[in-house]
Order: sequence, then C-alpha cells, then structure tokens
Amino acid sequence: MKKRWLLNLVLLCVVASLVAFLYLRPKHAVEQDAVYELSNYKLSEFNGISIEFPTKAPVTFEKVDGLWRYTAPYKTRADQASVQRIMSIIAAKSKEKIVSTDLEKFGLNHPLIKLKLLRDKENAEEFLFGTHNPVTDEQYISHHGTIFLIPNIYAEAVSTQTMEMVDKSPLASLEKVAGFDFSHLEQWESDRLQLDIVDGKWKASIAKAKPQQDELNEWLDFSWVHNLAKSVEFYVPERKTSYPSFEVKLTNGKKIHFDKIQESPDLILARPDEGIMYSFPADAGFTMLNPPLNLPN
Repeated sequence: MKKRWLLNLVLLCVVASLVAFLYLRPKHAVEQDAVYELSNYKLSEFNGISIEFPTKAPVTFEKVDGLWRYTAPYKTRADQASVQRIMSIIAAKSKEKIVSTDLEKFGLNHPLIKLKLLRDKENAEEFLFGTHNPVTDEQYISHHGTIFLIPNIYAEAVSTQTMEMVDKSPLASLEKVAGFDFSHLEQWESDRLQLDIVDGKWKASIAKAKPQQDELNEWLDFSWVHNLAKSVEFYVPERKTSYPSFEVKLTNGKKIHFDKIQESPDLILARPDEGIMYSFPADAGFTMLNPPLNLPN
C-alpha cells in the first residue's frame, strides 16, 4: 500500500513538473511560430482589380455577371483561375509583421507593383510590393501601413503576362450551347448543315445523317466545353477580308460568330466579339468542325 502511494506521488510530481515547464518555457519559442494574416477580406467583396507598374500600362479587370473580364489594356474575357490567383493576396500569411516609416529600406517608397482591389470606384484596398529579401527569398509588401514578408508567388501572379491571363476557352462558362450553324464552312456548305439540341436531343439538318446522342454529347464536351486553345492572340477584324465562318447557337437565343482564319498546320479561329484568335492543334481543330454524324460513305 505504501509503495502504491509513493508511485502516485511520483507521477503527480512528474505531471506538475510538465505543467510548470509548459507554462514557464521561454515565450520566444512561441513567437517564432507566429503567423500574421494580411487581411480578413472576402472574395465576394470585390468587383474590380487595378494593377499598376512603374514602366508599363496598368492592367484592370472587372467582374461582370460573376465572371472576370479584362477592361485594360484590352477588353476581353479573362482566365478566371489567373484572376483568382491575383485575388489570393487577401488570404496571404506572413511570419514577419513590421511597423516602420522607413519605406525606402523595403523598396516601398517606389513600389514595384501597386495592386488595388476595388469594391467600387471610390472604395479600394491597396497592396504595395517592394524589394525581395535575399535571405528568405520572399518579398516585402505593405498594406494599411504595415509591412509583411510573403512568398514571391503573389507578385508572380500579379505580374503574369497579359496574354497568359486571357481565357483560352472559345466559349465562356456561362455560354450554354443549343446548336451549331456550320452552313458557311466549305465541307458543309453544300449540305447547309445545321446541328441543334431540341428537347435535349441532337437533330441534324442532313436527312441521311444518323447522329448518336452519346457521341455528339461527348463531342460537344471534349471539343467545345473543355477544349482550351494552346495559345491566343488579340484579333482585329479586317473589313476587306472575309473568311469561312460558322456560328454557335446559345440557349438564350444569342449566336456567337467565329471566323476560320487558318486550317493548317494549326486551326485558328477568331471570335470578333471577344477580339481573340484561338489556336488549336490540327487534329483537335478538325474534330471541332466535324461533328460525328455517321453519314454513309
């Protein structure tokens, strides 16, 4: 009985010692692991973005119908993932939080980048990007007068080349396909091909065609809904030049016009309303313009 009492006393001393150690241990060990959030904003708060550089034109975006669009230096649809990477600055975290008026020390007197997230024209949150810290390979950034040290990925996202932030999908995510008018393409001109989705089923205007629903659904999904161009360029239509063309019909009654600029070695399609040319590999391009209709030989 006495031995058990002594054992319990020893265990009690061990527990007390552990509690005392945790309570009295040096505070700097905890402070070294401190993480500071740059902000507690929400993505839904912002409807515009402005990015300013010292030596080149600013880049701006605006959210329209829930999707981000370029407003400068061009007006076109933006790659949504690229814009989300820019917006991720609001969730950035830092192990360093510095309050200093010596902006020159951190390269913030003449910032490399000024990023503004806009709620409206008169209400914006500004993030200033300064110099890199060669020791940590991170970058100084200022927000509301406080300086943080964050990974370089945030500056890289903001500095991405303009063309790389253009949406490479020929159709926007909100544009739902109801059919195609291929009647002005060479291979379909004699048949005046119209392809439509009626009551959920595909209908082809060519009487001898035997379209299979699963095949056409797969064709639409693979060739149009999830098919990204390998590259894009800005496009300004030439009034004196005409190209073979076709139209994509949407469920809202609108039609999207495409010019076929080139068929090989790559298929190049131009969308005048977006001012963009999309380049696709020849095999993928051929499939885009030749739906599986199961025509007899």
